[in-house]
Amino acid sequence: MRRRLRLGAVLGGALFGLAVVTPVASAQVGTGPWNPWSPGYSEQERGCGQISGLTFQLTCSTGSGDQRAERRYDTYTGGTHQFEGSFKITSMSGTRISVKQTFRDGSNAGPYFLLAVEKGGRMYAVEGGQTLAGGATVGTSVRVNTINQVGSTHKVYINGSLKQTIDSPSGSYYDKFGSYRTSSGAGPITVQWSGVKFWTK
Repeated sequence: MRRRLRLGAVLGGALFGLAVVTPVASAQVGTGPWNPWSPGYSEQERGCGQISGLTFQLTCSTGSGDQRAERRYDTYTGGTHQFEGSFKITSMSGTRISVKQTFRDGSNAGPYFLLAVEKGGRMYAVEGGQTLAGGATVGTSVRVNTINQVGSTHKVYINGSLKQTIDSPSGSYYDKFGSYRTSSGAGPITVQWSGVKFWTK
């Protein structure tokens, strides 16, 4: 009986120790501590854009007009905000489609950072045309993180690697993702997103 009690005490202590050292889930990039955030969102379907859950399609090859299928998240002002999500292009016969955006809101509303993909897998920043990475080919999952420290910097990570740092003016911002035809782009394209998370600090 004593042996069983001792064994139970040892196992219980081991389990207790495991519970104590189990790490808390956190953002995959950037220096914390991070606090989870659950912003609300609205959906935008324009032109030939179609949304089904986390699948975003442009079904036409139209090279003009407003062609989009996107989620637009709540506006924030000040602080540091991180977005994380993975996208996978399941079909693409078009090119130059924006998949993730950080937009300015309020009196300076408009595009600020747009991550776009070309047929062949090149990922680039629409503003300025800087190549950020390759590998966004059909069937390949790509993880995107953006960290916007309002009034300081906006950082873009692709698959965990820092690819761009630009100035972040003071003001209000919001995140968007999906499929959006750039001024020089056209569909069709189907993009699936997964693992979408937000943090603040």
